[in-house]
Amino acid sequence: MKIALIGYGKMGKTIEEIAILRGYEIVLKIDVNNESDFTYQNLSKADIAIEFTSPESAVFNLKKCFDYGIPVVCGSTGWLEHWNEINNYCEQKNGAFFYASNFSIGVNIFFELNKKLAALMNGRQEYDVAIEEIHHTQKKDAPSGTGITLAEGIIENLPSKNKWVSGEAFNSNELCIISKRIDPAPGTHLVTYTSTIDDIEIKHTAHSRKGFAEGAVAAAEFIHNKKGIFSMEDLLKH
Repeated sequence: MKIALIGYGKMGKTIEEIAILRGYEIVLKIDVNNESDFTYQNLSKADIAIEFTSPESAVFNLKKCFDYGIPVVCGSTGWLEHWNEINNYCEQKNGAFFYASNFSIGVNIFFELNKKLAALMNGRQEYDVAIEEIHHTQKKDAPSGTGITLAEGIIENLPSKNKWVSGEAFNSNELCIISKRIDPAPGTHLVTYTSTIDDIEIKHTAHSRKGFAEGAVAAAEFIHNKKGIFSMEDLLKH
């Protein structure tokens, strides 16, 4: 499998290491220093693209991959107000698209545990719930995509919460997400249910970017030669 890396920061470099170890070839690397190389001629050398950039550039990059007929795995966060637009564009172009707010297998197991706990807490009015997420200072979006996914999982299963807010919650229906940026943290997510009697916590701590990179490469393997829109749920069921 030949891979184009759209975004060649720390995550892109870690993905490159994992891909090469698995016997794959990196045929294109795009970052802010060589954006002019992001052409059909160069991208057509790849079987698949893996996109980890910024909220400002992700939508443009994804559409370009769809235009060029290249399946794309995306780990950029902070752009989901364009989610329907991107899904529709992918379908119009008969493309292949795999998105996850977090590609770590461990985090995706954590997502399912979070949903289950929220369902168990339904009706337990004595508890309030909050999310805290910690990342390195170079992370541009806050809350993190993972934090938002956790919040959405709680809201789906806990009727007392119907919206999330960044920072302190002032209404009982609001779920607060506290974002901290501390180097060199690669990612910590904590969900806490608090009452006057006790606290219940579930926590995921990433020790490195390797888990995210391995998941992204696994996603690339999964959508190779496929058409459609996919998520980590599809990969984990595979």
